[in-house]
Amino acid sequence: METTNEKQLNNRISVGNSYNKGWNIMWATFVELLVVTLVYIVIQIPTSATWKMDKDDFEPVFILLGFFAFAYGIMLSGPIGYSVDWVFLKAVRKEKIEVKDMFSVFERNYWNAVLASLITGVIIIIGIIMLIVPGIIFACRLAFVPYLVIDRKMEAMEALKTSWEMTRGHGWKVFLIGLLGFFIVIAGLIVLFFGVIISAIWITTALAVLYHDVSSKYSGVPATS
Repeated sequence: METTNEKQLNNRISVGNSYNKGWNIMWATFVELLVVTLVYIVIQIPTSATWKMDKDDFEPVFILLGFFAFAYGIMLSGPIGYSVDWVFLKAVRKEKIEVKDMFSVFERNYWNAVLASLITGVIIIIGIIMLIVPGIIFACRLAFVPYLVIDRKMEAMEALKTSWEMTRGHGWKVFLIGLLGFFIVIAGLIVLFFGVIISAIWITTALAVLYHDVSSKYSGVPATS
């Protein structure tokens, strides 16, 4: 039988609460989260940039650029993205955050972040190939991997397994956060670039809130080290 505290915690673990709490946290730490987000956007440019060249004439160049973008994403922007998620989690916990925290992956758990990012990406891609829906399910169930790798310093496979267990019964909430986030970004487009940035910060904060609330209930997550 659930205790009063357990009932209160279960009621708190919701999409609405994640976004409501995320909204307040975003504005309480807006400057720091904005700077971190903008810096990360710049860091991601090499993985998303396109070059308008004739592929027939410069095929070796495109192969080289493609390899560079892949390696850059796996070895640099991906792991840093894990640290960015950790910065948002620190904001949720009302801990002091600094811009340099977004590079903490290199000190905390870099190689496991690289491996976890690669494995997660492969799993999701395989899921997408399997008629898309499995890919969405995998993405939702593995959404907590970045927090577990950086905050809890778990090994890659342990983080994947733990995220899968933690999101049992909560995967649909992750999905709804992402679905609602899509419409929030669309609304952000109305005020152009800055609106999209605010939308991204809000969505990322909401997901960090959900992880924080679920981890408060899930006994399989060890204490922060």
